[in-house]
Amino acid sequence: MDSFDYFNRERPIHRIMNFIWNALTIVMLLGVTCVAGYFLLIFTNPDTPFNPLRPQPLPSPVSLPTSTSTPRSILPPTWTPMPTLEPTDTPTPLPTNTPAPTETPFSLFTPTETATLEGARGMPFDVSPGTPVGTSSLAFHPEVGCDWMGVAGQVFDLSGAPIPGQQVRIGGFLGSQSVSMLTLTGLTTAYSTAGFYEFKLADKPIASNGSLWVQLLDQAGLAMSDKIFFETYDSCEKNLIFVNFKQVK
Repeated sequence: MDSFDYFNRERPIHRIMNFIWNALTIVMLLGVTCVAGYFLLIFTNPDTPFNPLRPQPLPSPVSLPTSTSTPRSILPPTWTPMPTLEPTDTPTPLPTNTPAPTETPFSLFTPTETATLEGARGMPFDVSPGTPVGTSSLAFHPEVGCDWMGVAGQVFDLSGAPIPGQQVRIGGFLGSQSVSMLTLTGLTTAYSTAGFYEFKLADKPIASNGSLWVQLLDQAGLAMSDKIFFETYDSCEKNLIFVNFKQVK
């Protein structure tokens, strides 16, 4: 009987302890949940009033002045076209160096211009007879009308066949502007046959007096012809200059 009374007294104490531990566990879980929610709130919104270490507000964006491009200045008048050739550098044309008429690719043009040669003879290529010559570009560039000026031509081998992939250089001055470009024969498709080269010089016809030239180069950039100087015109009837070359050796 005494043992039964002892166990009856122990059971209320055991229940009280279980209740206390359960209450502490609930309080602990609530505390962890509150702390986690607090940190999540600060992490997602650092500017919340509950954050004791709120970040400083971002400074206002600074408006920088907009840069204005300065037009490029025109070359000074002292940049004149090609210097006058020394008299000793001008060779006397050989009377036997007249090619056969069959090597002229453009029979519809009347040769009225004569090329000016620079340097000594002995180059493997020479200018073809009948060129340089001016004509209208409408037959080859009808879409631009008269708003175009350029130089074109072909390079022929010893048999009179066009040579593709030949490097051609143009240089000199057009007005006060320096001109220097490279191209290859066969790149343009604006002409009826293959093997042509072409340079666009301006968006309108501009007259010049022998200040531009074309020259053939090899793959190493060495000259394969003399510089062939030519004139340009401010006429829509002569806004395309043809300069052809032929192999002579």
